[in-house]
Amino acid sequence: MTAGSHGALLVVGDVVTDVVALHRGPLAAGTDTAAAIRTLPGGAGANVACWAAHNGCGDVRLLGRVGADAAAWHERELRACGVRPRLVVDPEAPTGTVICLVDAGSAAERTFLTDSGASLRLTTGDWSDGLLDGVDRLHLSGYLLFSESSRALLAAALAAARARGVPVSLDPASAGFLTDLGAARFLALVDGVEVLLPSRDEACLLTGLPDAADAAAALSRRIPLVVTKLGPRGALVARGGAVTARVPAVPAKPRDTTGAGDAFTGAFLAALLAGAAPEAAAAEGCRAGAEAVERVGGRPALKE
Repeated sequence: MTAGSHGALLVVGDVVTDVVALHRGPLAAGTDTAAAIRTLPGGAGANVACWAAHNGCGDVRLLGRVGADAAAWHERELRACGVRPRLVVDPEAPTGTVICLVDAGSAAERTFLTDSGASLRLTTGDWSDGLLDGVDRLHLSGYLLFSESSRALLAAALAAARARGVPVSLDPASAGFLTDLGAARFLALVDGVEVLLPSRDEACLLTGLPDAADAAAALSRRIPLVVTKLGPRGALVARGGAVTARVPAVPAKPRDTTGAGDAFTGAFLAALLAGAAPEAAAAEGCRAGAEAVERVGGRPALKE
């Protein structure tokens, strides 16, 4: 795909600062563990926006909330990725911070320590229906569901999009936080979403089913299109209560899996906006996910 593909995307979600620590082997309790540590821009919503722009969506907009401590830096980083940010500066809370502990072994799996800070303090006062002017798709980060104020904003954005006929997608974002929220409450809150993009763990958690394909099929009885991300095993596309496609992964040598799911989502949405069928869009998502795991951090490389 080339830059300037038709269709505008509005992402509403989290913007955070990632502190990524790559270490080899288990952490040594009570003493030092050598690591390579980097401070990078992140946040699931912001990452999705950046990957959508990277994959050809020429008009990507982002609504998020940050602290005054890092607002200018995040604005610059988003613009450098081709995203048009609308960042609300929180007068009290600092920018959210996530410490990403990445085992630099063969799987490059990561563990997150999350201080949401300002990122989940979005309120209905930060929303305006005018944000949807010229927008062809709205994407909501599931992290918005994990605080009362941002849940209210999500509901307002979803209602406004439905009133305008703008299709809405949502990524559940966190199996850990989802466990606390509860599957039934989550599904009630996302009623009206057209596309759900869960990970394997999230899909299984939402349905109580141990098999990813069964879980995707079950979710697609409630949500028109479900695309389940399976990491190194590709993705599943489900509609109407059945898995309609199994999309293979693209081989990669992982360095850091942080943001791989966001990369998938961003590329998938860019492909949909360019007119691709969901199965072809999922293949683009798998390609972007492979690109993401081969670099450190949750954002794409800046184009020269």
